Formats: sequence, C-alpha cells, structure tokens
Amino acid sequence: MNILILGGTGVISTEIVNRLHSLNHHVTVFNRGIRKARYEAETETIIGDKQDAESFKRLLKGRKFDAVIDMISYNPEDAALTLDALSQSGAHHVFTSTVSVYKRPVRDVPFRETHELFSDDTFCPYGYHKARMEAFLGTRMADTPITIIRPSLTVGKGSKNVGVMRNNYGIIERIRRGKPIVVFGDGTNPWSWTWSGDLAKVYAGVLRRSACYGQVYHTASGDLHIWDDLYFEFGKLVGIEPRLIHISTEMLMAAAPAVFGHIYQEKMHCGVFSCDKIHRDVPEFVCEYSLDKIVKALTEWYEEEASARIVDQERDALEDVIAEKYALAMSAFASIA
Repeated sequence: MNILILGGTGVISTEIVNRLHSLNHHVTVFNRGIRKARYEAETETIIGDKQDAESFKRLLKGRKFDAVIDMISYNPEDAALTLDALSQSGAHHVFTSTVSVYKRPVRDVPFRETHELFSDDTFCPYGYHKARMEAFLGTRMADTPITIIRPSLTVGKGSKNVGVMRNNYGIIERIRRGKPIVVFGDGTNPWSWTWSGDLAKVYAGVLRRSACYGQVYHTASGDLHIWDDLYFEFGKLVGIEPRLIHISTEMLMAAAPAVFGHIYQEKMHCGVFSCDKIHRDVPEFVCEYSLDKIVKALTEWYEEEASARIVDQERDALEDVIAEKYALAMSAFASIA
C-alpha cells in the first residue's frame, strides 16, 4: 500500500513507519523536518507545516494514498483540514486520539469504547480537544472510511513521559543516589504501560480493513500492574530498592499543578481498558513487551543515548522539596500519638 503519515518522527509514529516498512508498504511522511528521523529504511519525506493550511493543501494536492495516518490532529479544525486536503484521494483515514478523552471518574471497569461521556474539563486541554475532535469525526464516518485509535500510556525510545513526575532518566538517578521518589495516592492504582513497537502493530493492522471503518479502538497492553511496580522494575535493574513516598494527588496538585495535572485528570483513576474490540478485528496486535521488558528497553536506551541521560534539575529539585515536606508532615503526625 501507499501510506501517508502526518507526523512520523515521534515515539509512536517512528515505530509505525518502521513497522510499515517491514511489511513492504511505501511510506511517505509529512512533517516540519525538525526532529531527526530514526527510520530503518529509506522514507519519502514532505517538509511542511500543517498549521499553514493553504501550504499543506498545496503540498498534498493531487497525491493519492491508500491510507493516511494522522498523528498531529489535536482538535476538530485539524481533523477537518486533513479530510479536506485529501478528500480526492479515497484514502482510509486513521486518526490518533487518546484515553484522556473520557470524563473521569468512570465506574464501568474496564473502560469500554462505548462509554461516550467525553471530557468537558478544559483543565486538561489535550483530552478535551481530542474529545471534540472525535465528536467531529463521528459526523463524517458515514461518508468517509475513518478509524480512531485511543492509545493508553505508551513509551518507547525518545519518551519524555516516564514516571509520575515525567522525569524519565531522573528516576534511575534518584534510585542510585538513594533519594525518595514521589508516587501519587498509595501507589496501588492499576495501570498498564504499552511499548511503542507493539502499538505500531495496531496502526498497520487496521489499514484498509473494512471491519475497522467507523470504529474506535482502545490500544493498551494487557500486562496490568500498579504504579509502584514501575519503580520497582527500575530498582531491580539498578540493583537498589527504590524509596517510595506516597502523597495524595490533591496535595501534589496544590504543590505543582503544571507537573501533576496529568495525574489529577487521568491517572489517579483506574486505568484498565478493554481491548476486546481491537483483538477481535486486528488479531496481530499481540503485545510482546511486558513491564519488565519495557523498563529494560528504556534503560538500555538511556545507556546508549547520551541525550537521553539528562536529569531535569527543576523537577529533581521539586521532588526533593516535596519529599522534605512529606518527612516533616510525617514527623508531625507521629508526634500526635
């Protein structure tokens, strides 16, 4: 197939490109050419900015594709532009959404795609605008082959979203230095982490599959864990048991809303998503990476890539301050008895 990817250089989209190459598809990517690509085969690249609507349409005018994977639409206007620019191509359109579209808390566990209470909270603009995008796309599914993918928390080489504080390699450094690590709640909230290479199988699998037209799919690993487990796995690789301190999400939000907003809006609630639909329609979606393999792969990437071994000093200092305040609070409560 002849496939266009809008984006193509991110953690997930890079793996999609490589997956499609391995299946002998012809892949074209459209992006601004800012990030260094990590493709395993020669890939046609169209350099442009989707925010410049007229230029975007001009660059794609007359191009024919069997499928379009849109990784860079974040609201109804973005999605409408994609459909408009490629209206004559006859392509199957695959849009990337997120499990953040849901209004929390959801009491139907596991989450199912039929739950249509979308987020109306602009505090988390990413999920809010993606929800609006999905609502718009729902009005176009009758006349256009569209599939929507809702990934859960996905990591891979290049990830900048690892951990409660999204401090990535800083997790390993704190463990090695014996510094405490902040976890929200009591650390037992259920969740699953998905490897980007496994997720790429979904995108490749839905393409031009008529059963997937007009469908919305969760995509998450079935390897369920609790949040503490993420840090215990890093500790096993480092050979040091991590020092975890557990603080309520409300208190963390009061301390640093910009850092902990993603926890408050989404991750403090149960993160168990039904993937029955995607396994039914795309049986090749089999997750090979369990949490231990994910953490091992991330650690190997940190070791081989100098630019990944960066500690965010501001977040590291914030975690120190939070840990200090926690110790004082615990001491004060202990004195009550």
